[in-house]
Amino acid sequence: MSASDEYRFEGRIAGFGTTSGVRLVVGMWQRSPLGAFTDIFLEEANGHRILFAPSQAVADFVSGTYTFDETRIMPVQTTRVAGGLRVVAGDELELKITIGPLTPLGRLLRAVPGFLATRPAWLRLIDPVAALLVPGVHTAGSAGNGRTEFYGVTALRAITAVSGCRDSTDLGTLARLDPPVSFGFGSAPPEPQLADVVTTIRERPQR
Repeated sequence: MSASDEYRFEGRIAGFGTTSGVRLVVGMWQRSPLGAFTDIFLEEANGHRILFAPSQAVADFVSGTYTFDETRIMPVQTTRVAGGLRVVAGDELELKITIGPLTPLGRLLRAVPGFLATRPAWLRLIDPVAALLVPGVHTAGSAGNGRTEFYGVTALRAITAVSGCRDSTDLGTLARLDPPVSFGFGSAPPEPQLADVVTTIRERPQR
């Protein structure tokens, strides 16, 4: 593109709260300019925001798009297990996420043609509607460092249970993502969900 650089990330995002007050957004990216990777956004009950990234390159790009108080670089991995996913960040964080069926909205999203559902022009158009349907959620908006971001969700599945620990402390059980997380211009939905998503980030070149 002549007016801006464009980066496309294809994968899944899991957003949920815990009864400990810790809220998490886990990105599991199958295809991206940085290769396949998992990263974790964690917001503590007191609002302290931490990025767990698997490499310096991922940390630099993600922290240039979202806002964190702290960044930790360590191995971050996702594996499929019976009923869902296991996510591990070094020796500091371990999660088991149980995945349920498509939500009613997820079934509706499946009806939108894929080529349209992830197109930035479409996502900018429907952003006001998305914000009304799901409070706190946006499909388009301004990110950090002059970047514009678009979220094209093609399916939504319910997260039905979560267990895990952080630094050997139990995180409790599944809770709503409430209050909303504050890493960027929008939050994940308040109801715990796993989204199939294509994220497009446009960045204007430096002059």
